[in-house]
Amino acid sequence: MAVMPMFPLGSVLLPGGILPLHVFEPRYRDMVRDCLRADGEPEFGQALISHGWETGGGDDRVMVGTVAQMLQVDAIDENRYALVAVGTRRIRINAWLPDDPYPIADVDDWPDEDPDAPGLALRVAASHARVRAARALAARVADQSDPTIGGGELGDVPVDSGDDEISDDPLLATYHLATLAPIGPADRFRLLAAPGPARRLDVHDEILDDIEAMLKFRLS
Repeated sequence: MAVMPMFPLGSVLLPGGILPLHVFEPRYRDMVRDCLRADGEPEFGQALISHGWETGGGDDRVMVGTVAQMLQVDAIDENRYALVAVGTRRIRINAWLPDDPYPIADVDDWPDEDPDAPGLALRVAASHARVRAARALAARVADQSDPTIGGGELGDVPVDSGDDEISDDPLLATYHLATLAPIGPADRFRLLAAPGPARRLDVHDEILDDIEAMLKFRLS
C-alpha cells in the first residue's frame, strides 16, 4: 500500500492515454510542486468524480484509478501550470484520506488478472475493426449535427480524429480501444474497472452494441 497524491476529474484516464491539464487551483498547484520535488518520476493518481464538481471539493470519487506520470510541466505564470501526463498503470483505491490540502489516497497497483487469456490478439483485432466502423458512423452523425460528439451519450471524442492506431501489446491495446471509441466517462470507467483483458473486451463489445444501435437510429 502507498499514499499517493490524487487528481479527481470528470473524465477517465486509461493506461497509455494522454492527459493534458491546466492547473490553477492553489491546492493542485501545491500537488504539482510536491510531485516534482519527490524522488523518482513525478506522478499522481487520477480517478473519476462520480458525483460533484472538479473544483471546490465535496465530490464523490470512485475506487479505481490510473497513475499519471508527468511528461511535461510548464509554468504559465505564478498561478497556473500547463502539464501533460501519460497513464502508466491501474490502481485500486483502498481509502480516500482527508485532503491535505489536495486529495490523497491509500492505493495499490492493480495489474490485469489473466493477462495471457487465449485468443486475445484476435479479439483485439475484431474490436479494433468495430471501433473504426463506429467512428465512421459517428462522423456521419456529426456531419448532420455538431462537428464533435460531446458530453452526451457518445462521449467527448472528436469524431474526425484521424489517428486510430493501437498498441501491438494486446493488454495495452484493450485500453487504447476504449480511448478511440466514441464513448463517455461512465463507459470508460467500466472498462478500467474490468478485472482483466478478456472481460474488458466483453464490456467493450457490450458498449459498442449500444453505440452502434444509437448511431444507426440517429442516421435512420
